[in-house]
Amino acid sequence: MGEVGVRRSRRGEFGGAGHGGSCLRLAATRMRTRARFSDANSNARTQNARAASRAPRRRSRLALRACESSGEGMALSALRVLVVEDHGFQRRVALRLLAECGIEGVLEAADGTSALALLERQAQPPDVVLVDLDMPGMDGIEFIGHVAQRRLARAVALVSALDPALLNTVQTMARAYGLFVLGSVEKPLTGDKLQAVLAKYEERQAEAGEDEAIEVSGEDMRAALAAGEVVPWFQPQVEFGNGKAIGIEALARWRRADGHVVLPRHFIPVIERHGLAEALTEAMLVQACQWKRQWDDAGMRLRLSVNVSPATLHDPAAADHYQRLVQELGVDPADVVLEITESLVMADAARGLGVLARLRLKGFGLSIDDFGTGYSSLAQLSQVPFTELKIDQGFVTDAHAQPRKRAVVEASLDLARKLGLETVAEGVETTDDWQMLAALGCDAAQGFLVSPAVPGEELVATIGRWRRPN
Repeated sequence: MGEVGVRRSRRGEFGGAGHGGSCLRLAATRMRTRARFSDANSNARTQNARAASRAPRRRSRLALRACESSGEGMALSALRVLVVEDHGFQRRVALRLLAECGIEGVLEAADGTSALALLERQAQPPDVVLVDLDMPGMDGIEFIGHVAQRRLARAVALVSALDPALLNTVQTMARAYGLFVLGSVEKPLTGDKLQAVLAKYEERQAEAGEDEAIEVSGEDMRAALAAGEVVPWFQPQVEFGNGKAIGIEALARWRRADGHVVLPRHFIPVIERHGLAEALTEAMLVQACQWKRQWDDAGMRLRLSVNVSPATLHDPAAADHYQRLVQELGVDPADVVLEITESLVMADAARGLGVLARLRLKGFGLSIDDFGTGYSSLAQLSQVPFTELKIDQGFVTDAHAQPRKRAVVEASLDLARKLGLETVAEGVETTDDWQMLAALGCDAAQGFLVSPAVPGEELVATIGRWRRPN
């Protein structure tokens, strides 16, 4: 017990390229999928070229690491990984697999106490900590708490054979602490499982590198809205039954005068703080309806979903205004779904319910967005005339492998059916997600498996390329 040390892996030290090959295959597959649907474009003029080139670039980066054990002479990874595992044999297996995946520097510790002591001596925190939970002395749960509070690691992954429900709770705890959680790896550890964890970290780092630090002011956004620089991009929604595109969600992008496209996480909080949310909603609705009219005229009729600002629910005239607006643009309100985040309704229930009832009276569809993430979902479903329920991606992700998440998704779909609501699952990224949701009877999918959000001029071609998974 208390074993602490630093292990430097060298090419061929542990032998056996078998797992290295599986590491490379999984890395290439995962990065190819993610790269295909990357939504971190920063330059509008070069967005297609960057999306196309990102796959080989990221794939090559992981290949440099994973191929090292196969003797191709490529550079070792600069990643630093800490393995915290009390079982000596399992710890040695982890070290060997890390070497075969091309990891150059590996730290190891046999329990939480010694791991903390090791981390505190490091000039820089490790990139990834692989930690067992069931250890004598300081267990993995307590260890993760200390790591988070002292900021001693960049990311953690759980390696355990314990109950998935317990692992899910610990992951939630770690995220609440602000840690980047790579997920859980079920024992026994294999090269494929390990590389899946490392690939997640690499994706996060690649996106961070491409996502430039941007400072945005309220005046910036007022000017951008006035100049028409804030534009809708569109993410398709497709039926599970036949794979046909039936709808699109309009998502805001700031296309600056210099050609750079800024993602909403950089400017939406600024818009909300400076009272510009209603102006954004109207800008999105007008432009999205203009695009929809073009597609309608070309014979491609798609239901349009637009997110509604909190201010809308405080404005008694909103229903009349939105009806007049879309009709003047040649769009039927029945073809427009207004997405409402569930927490907005209860902020001013009396006024909000009245506005929503009038919007429905005018023919608009109403979608309860991010269902299950608020505090009063069931009450709102009984009080508000919703026509659609959107299942939050937090429940969709990995639900095929997590029984409790799957149970939440299944119960949500069953409830929606009984209430006569259409269902859309957000964050559908893998064929496993697709197959599970299809089996459970979800109506439509939205997510990177189908497509990221794309500019209006690319939507027709994007939908044309889409193929339903077998």
